[in-house]
Amino acid sequence: MGIRFLIIDDHAAYRDWLGHHLTAEWGDCEVVSHDPTGEPLLPEGSTANDFDLIIIDHRWDSGSGVEALTGLKACKGCPPAIMLTPQGDQPAIARALAAGADDVLPKGPVGHTEVVEVVKAALGGGRSRKRSKGESGDDPPQGEPRFSLKGHRYMSLIGTGGVSSVYLMENEQTGVQVVVKVITDVPDVADGKKDFDRFLQEYELISGIRHPNVVRIYDLGIADDHAFIVMEHFSRGDLKARISEGISVAQAMDYLEQMAGALAAIHRVGVLHRDLKPGNVMCREDGSVALIDFGLAKRMRMSMDLTRTGEIFGTPYYMSPEQGHGDPVGETADIYSLGVIFYEMLTRRKPFAAASPMAVIYKHRHAGIPRLPEEAAGYQALFERMVAKDPADRPPSAAALMEMLATARSQVA
Repeated sequence: MGIRFLIIDDHAAYRDWLGHHLTAEWGDCEVVSHDPTGEPLLPEGSTANDFDLIIIDHRWDSGSGVEALTGLKACKGCPPAIMLTPQGDQPAIARALAAGADDVLPKGPVGHTEVVEVVKAALGGGRSRKRSKGESGDDPPQGEPRFSLKGHRYMSLIGTGGVSSVYLMENEQTGVQVVVKVITDVPDVADGKKDFDRFLQEYELISGIRHPNVVRIYDLGIADDHAFIVMEHFSRGDLKARISEGISVAQAMDYLEQMAGALAAIHRVGVLHRDLKPGNVMCREDGSVALIDFGLAKRMRMSMDLTRTGEIFGTPYYMSPEQGHGDPVGETADIYSLGVIFYEMLTRRKPFAAASPMAVIYKHRHAGIPRLPEEAAGYQALFERMVAKDPADRPPSAAALMEMLATARSQVA
């Protein structure tokens, strides 16, 4: 009998997509798809022991996958489990591992190879990242990729991808926790070389930016076969988690102004973010937010693009119409994404949702612009400018958007 997989997630299209990757690799497997919304955690008549691997989302409308996984792992004989976490959400990844997840899989644009690698690792025993009581933090637990950085104490592996790994470390002199992103160059493989070039370009772009709402970069290192970036660690998590808790209109405007200021600084040095979403907006202890994850960024006037013409990057829920269709993008594409985030902060919903990524992309171009809640009605005109279908109808720059925000707040007040 083949491997039995259980996928627990409240999005049918995502369960189908993930199931397709599993059956493509393990032809004789059985994939059980389960929506936990308003239902028991496990399918009726089933126990965790009936499956060889459980893949569970970290959160759905009516429940927490982290809490559910903690309960499952407390049961004798629980199979390996992979938790689906937001792309690049370091605190969510840490919570998943603390709950007993054998591995994590980004719930976003990942390829077949990454899905298969993570599943195989979990089936083979996973990368048990939980540190036993009294174990030293200087070296990673057995089974984890080994990476050491002079002057830093190893704490945990946050996550891994096809060519990169992300670690949590502590500066031995200051005691400050930092995130270290490591990527291995694979010159003989075209995709590996492209990813390595993008990684180095990411640091070059970010390191020249000094702004309170852009992630702080502390160091860069390059060796024969890898490079690393040491950057700020955000213990309070991301904006996605804050949205789930509820955000007032005044707080949403504060966040919007901070993000617009960060965009203005980024655009001034010729950089587009191209993947703005709540998971890439991190929260600091002082209440400020910072943009992270510039892996998709590129110089607007770069003479040699590293991507194919028409290649689509980003997350469909937050893509501008032109970006979703692979057309050329400018500063206003980031402003559009910011408008989508603004709507989600106020409503806890995305303005355009559908059963498939392509259907979402279609709605961005053709569906009507939704209304803001009554308490935020005074900002409807501003919102409509930000998410205008035609880039020419949006604020021409993030600096212009900041002026519009100030005007709108004064008029509403």
